[in-house]
Amino acid sequence: MDIEKAGRRREEEEPIVQKPKLDKGKGKAHVFAPPMNYSRIMEKHKQEKVNMAGWKRGVAIFDFVLRLIAAITAMAAAAKMATTEETLPFFTQFLQFSADYTDLPTLSSFVIVNSIVGGYLTLSLPFSIVCIIRPLAVPPRLFLILCDTAMMGLTMIAASASAAIVYLAHNGNSSSNWLPVCQQFGDFCQGTSGAVVASFIAAALLMFLVVLSAFALKRST
Repeated sequence: MDIEKAGRRREEEEPIVQKPKLDKGKGKAHVFAPPMNYSRIMEKHKQEKVNMAGWKRGVAIFDFVLRLIAAITAMAAAAKMATTEETLPFFTQFLQFSADYTDLPTLSSFVIVNSIVGGYLTLSLPFSIVCIIRPLAVPPRLFLILCDTAMMGLTMIAASASAAIVYLAHNGNSSSNWLPVCQQFGDFCQGTSGAVVASFIAAALLMFLVVLSAFALKRST
């Protein structure tokens, strides 16, 4: 009896250790160790990410410079068209012929569109700065490429329509008996032609910005 009591006391004092149960039906669990070159792979991946961030930062800086130039060009086109006018000097003060952009709805629309595009490009500069600070961020680039595409279309439409008017002013149309007015209003035609050229340059810069942003987004995927 003393031996049985001593055995029971020993069992109560010893800690109970539960052995893990193995499910023979499901097989043994395997512990996968990382490969021997795991640290080298992670270091290479980190270096590639740093290189991509540096490349995208350079693209964002180039985007900022082009965006600034396009904004200045679009606003210069609108200002040049809005300030171009000419009055023929060989008539009296009671009877004078003058040419102004407000005389043609197409040229008025040209001024409005280029003013909107110039304002948009100015307001988009902070988003370009965000792309410089965070070169791997996708939402700012996606927002810019969508808005740049819309503004490029508007600028191209306004510039093309105004170019047609300026062409008629320079050459006229014999079929419609439209005389070339630039023979009398030379300064006005020269000013409007310069504004149209500047607008086409702004449209070309916007097109390049769209391609640049699309290429940057492509490299991020």
